[in-house]
Amino acid sequence: MAPVEPSGLYDFDLLVIGGGSGGLACAKEASSFGKQVVVLDFVIPSEKGTTWGIGGTCVNVGCIPKKLMHQASLLGESIQEAQSYGWNISGPISFNWESLVEAVQNHIKSVNWVTRVQLRDKKIEYVNGHGVFEDAHTVIAKMKNGKERRITAKDIVIAVGGRPRYPDFPGCKEYCITSDDLFSLPTSPGNTLVIGAGYIGLECAGFLKGLGYEATVMVRSMLLRGFDRGMVDLVQAEMEDKGVKFLFGKIPVKVSKQPNGKLLVEWKGDDEIGQGEYDTVLVATGRKALSEELNPSAAGLQIHPETYKIITNFEQTNIPNIYAVGDVLHERPELTPVAIQAGKLLAGRLYNGTQEQMDYDNVATTVFSPLEYGCVGITEEEAINRYTENEIEVSTIRPCIDE
Repeated sequence: MAPVEPSGLYDFDLLVIGGGSGGLACAKEASSFGKQVVVLDFVIPSEKGTTWGIGGTCVNVGCIPKKLMHQASLLGESIQEAQSYGWNISGPISFNWESLVEAVQNHIKSVNWVTRVQLRDKKIEYVNGHGVFEDAHTVIAKMKNGKERRITAKDIVIAVGGRPRYPDFPGCKEYCITSDDLFSLPTSPGNTLVIGAGYIGLECAGFLKGLGYEATVMVRSMLLRGFDRGMVDLVQAEMEDKGVKFLFGKIPVKVSKQPNGKLLVEWKGDDEIGQGEYDTVLVATGRKALSEELNPSAAGLQIHPETYKIITNFEQTNIPNIYAVGDVLHERPELTPVAIQAGKLLAGRLYNGTQEQMDYDNVATTVFSPLEYGCVGITEEEAINRYTENEIEVSTIRPCIDE
């Protein structure tokens, strides 16, 4: 269906701020209903200067490169075991970080290109500019060359996601990297300290160890907060069995570069202090929503004071014509499939007369640690706290090959 001209009051029917999974899904769905749509997407360089193309976190510095590197790690393990299954492996087995990074980045660039082509085919205008609110219907797009473009729209969808949060200790921003930088790191990371034990930290430590690098995880309190503790214990045991080291109850206090080029990390724990030298320090201590960068007060948007995420009723903000999807939403799962589905359903309600809302309960998720962990529903701990009666069953299934 060819797009129709928007109301004469505005330049577009829908303006989407953010070219990630949720925003693109909403934009493409709205276009299919004949609406005139524009997408703004701009990547603020990381502290190390890393930047990327359209597609958002998942495509560029999240799910896709993470899964590719995880798969590379698994392949290495399989090759090592192949000879026991009759495969003849001639010569020593070695790994090249630079070759992996090149292959990963080439794949990402192909996805960036396909995304641009899809927008063009659907007659969705793409603007590589940083969107800032002027009012509830107006956004100023600031370009790299300093030029600005004023864009108005009847409806606006915020889908800017978030970026890694840097802890506040000396040397962190100067010497540490984040997941924004790891997947395009030009040289091998070597002996790596991962600060943070959420799913991003454990996944990165897992595939780095599988690729042959020493990996240590610094844990402030617990691994995989919010996940089932019994399953987390299995994940930890598997990682330790594969050689990943853990520093429990430790908080980094300083990172400094030594004359030999190594990074000296100093930390403190319960009545103790310690230090260690590493080639790379990766901080994975959570993410911060990119709401403040939008000048939300100009549109009157309500932002949570602690998480900086946007408070919504489902996807509608406190401003009737402004909506939000994806990781920027307060108290919603930070998962790509969730953002995509929410974006599609939102466009359907806005422009196709449907009523279906996004179901944010019982969403499946997976942690690509060395022992891959998938789950759906509430944890055992949540069930005990929420319900007076529970029946909990545990079964261990061993394949016949292990008998």
